[in-house]
Amino acid sequence: MQVTAVLTHAEEGGFVAFNPETGTTSQGDTLDEAIANLREAVEIYLEEFPMKLTGAPLITTFAVQEHA
Repeated sequence: MQVTAVLTHAEEGGFVAFNPETGTTSQGDTLDEAIANLREAVEIYLEEFPMKLTGAPLITTFAVQEHA
């Protein structure tokens, strides 16, 4: 099963990893660690709340106006 990982830089260093399909969030000092921790969290979530995903998610970015 393929799921999505959205990774952002954490203010305190490292990375925050978010899975939008399950709402699961984790973190790690490196990208690999953040993804590994997210994988574990998603697997635990899906054991408790099984779900069937259909199709690949569409991920994009968009710009917004910055405010000082």
